[in-house]
Amino acid sequence: MYNLSVGERIFGIRERSFRFGVRIIKLTVSLPKNAAGFAIGGQVVRSGTGIGANIEEAQNASSKREFIRGMTIALKEARETEYWLKLIAESGLIPKDRLEDLIEENRELIRILITIIKNAKRGEKL
Repeated sequence: MYNLSVGERIFGIRERSFRFGVRIIKLTVSLPKNAAGFAIGGQVVRSGTGIGANIEEAQNASSKREFIRGMTIALKEARETEYWLKLIAESGLIPKDRLEDLIEENRELIRILITIIKNAKRGEKL
């Protein structure tokens, strides 16, 4: 995967973050219909879908600095999402084994975003 050009990696992260957002939305439907489920569901939907939204916004950046800022915000959203997913798993709102793939995909998005940000900061042509 990392043998792809930067442009292909960015397209990949756009698609993956979109699919991840869809999975997050579907996850919230499975949360209990109680105060905890509604509160945590709202938080994880905002952060989980915010990853892709910020990546999309970064694509229209007018400068490299603005691009890096957008990707950095997406990274922050991904890290927040990891917190909420772990909280859901540890609290038993949804069984841990049902969340393993989603948590791993989130961690992969984090790794990809870190790589994109590092490469952009090094001056790699985007």
